[in-house]
Amino acid sequence: MAKFADVLCAVTLLVLLPCSDVALGQTTDPSEVNGLRAIKGRLVDPMQNLMNWNRGDPCRSNWTGVFCHKVNDDTFLHVTELQLFKRNLSGTLAPEVSLLSHLKTLDFMWNNLTGSIPKEIGNITTLKLILLNGNQLSGILPYEIGNLQSLNRLQVDQNQLSGPIPKSFSNLRSVKHLHMNNNSLSGAIPSELSTLPLLLHLLVDNNNLSGPLPPEFAEAPAMKILYVPKFSCDGQADNNNFSGSSIPTTYNNISTLLKLSLRNCSLQGDIPDLSSIPQLGYLDISWNQLTGSIPTNKLASNITTIDLSHNMLNGTIPQNFSGLPKLQILSLEDNYLNGSVPSTIWNGIELTGNRSLILDFQNNSLKTIPDTFDPPPNTTVMLYGNPVCGGTNGSLITNLCQPMSVNMQTSQNEHGSSCQPCPVDKNYEYNPSSPLTCFCAVPLGVGLRLKSPGITDFRPYEDDFEINLTSLLQLFRYQLSIERYIWEVGPRLNMHMKLFPSNSSLFNISEIVRLRHVLAGWEITLSDVFGPYELLNFTLGSYADGMYSF
Repeated sequence: MAKFADVLCAVTLLVLLPCSDVALGQTTDPSEVNGLRAIKGRLVDPMQNLMNWNRGDPCRSNWTGVFCHKVNDDTFLHVTELQLFKRNLSGTLAPEVSLLSHLKTLDFMWNNLTGSIPKEIGNITTLKLILLNGNQLSGILPYEIGNLQSLNRLQVDQNQLSGPIPKSFSNLRSVKHLHMNNNSLSGAIPSELSTLPLLLHLLVDNNNLSGPLPPEFAEAPAMKILYVPKFSCDGQADNNNFSGSSIPTTYNNISTLLKLSLRNCSLQGDIPDLSSIPQLGYLDISWNQLTGSIPTNKLASNITTIDLSHNMLNGTIPQNFSGLPKLQILSLEDNYLNGSVPSTIWNGIELTGNRSLILDFQNNSLKTIPDTFDPPPNTTVMLYGNPVCGGTNGSLITNLCQPMSVNMQTSQNEHGSSCQPCPVDKNYEYNPSSPLTCFCAVPLGVGLRLKSPGITDFRPYEDDFEINLTSLLQLFRYQLSIERYIWEVGPRLNMHMKLFPSNSSLFNISEIVRLRHVLAGWEITLSDVFGPYELLNFTLGSYADGMYSF
């Protein structure tokens, strides 16, 4: 096994560094070596993941998580990626990280780091990815991050950061993703962010933001997801301190918007007409204090989710909810709506296979139901808490008037097999989708979370997701197996998958390195309906012995 591991390590080194660089005897820039040593000096490493940082040259000796390249005609090798994702590290981030002057990726996701984000990060002008989510970082967001003109993605979500969102972030002319959710950020959302030319996803839910929603976002040139709500970890609605603010009517002009989620923001006033947003696929403005009637113009035809529940809306349920072919859920629960229960909303929806429709009208003032009310199969109608439940008899109305809750679907795929057991010297198992019957192979484990999907029910989209992901990863579809998924608070979709080699028992090492870099480096973008993802784990299993660079 030791000899096998040595070969794997050598192959990995050749993948990561051009052979000519090693042959020429190039070494790591001395200032960057000092920076790495300072970084290690501030970290606590109980699992000894960074044990090989104590010997040799970082680039030539293949230090764990350190990836190097030759830059132009420089005589030194330079650290371009520091990927210490999920290494059980604690301690603090050293200011000397700024000595890594050619760094493009800074990845400390899913560790236990404390302390503040060093302002010196703002000096690394080559940075494209800052990935610090899933730690215990505190303090403020450094103003200096706004200096990073090449930054594509800032992920600092799920920490303990406080203070305002710096206005300097409006200088991030290359940024596409600002993920700052699940912190304790306060103050107003800077209207200046609306000028960012490439910003696609702004996720700031579960903070303590206040002030009005910036109407300037109507002019955001590329915005696809605006996700501002706050929701506590136990699933109970909480206050996001936008008290007295309304939804700007100008948001109807955000032509690129795919998802608008302003749940539980203490918003008041009327619901603006959003029918002019051509690709709006998900609308959640629940748990506010919105009043007035529901706009009667029809929303975009690709909308899957409409949640207007827990407001103070009145009037009747309009006819514009009919004929929306991709609708999965319409929730109007806990308002003051009156009149008749609508009987045509399911028109134009093909409710076959795993397609379903949920219509939640509970706790309103609906008084009548049509005599011909006949929901199709796979349709759930909820009427509990309406006057209609007290004055009508019959088994149908009795069933519809039972108290119910909307349960998010989970999946656990069980793959039975009549094949002989696989060898036990490695983590062999059968690929349930393989074209080769009873073929044993060693998979990689991948955990992904969709952070802001534009759907409520994943089942009708599972095939599309598999086709989308395998195409982006340059794999055959049979190489992907979704083992299970579960909806989490957000809502976010947590998935555990396995990637299998193609018609061979083992991945070659270069392919593992490629897949890891593509996923961890956000080199792919899923279809808009699935939204942004985050990598939760990349499990090597039997491949771990030789992958020291990971």
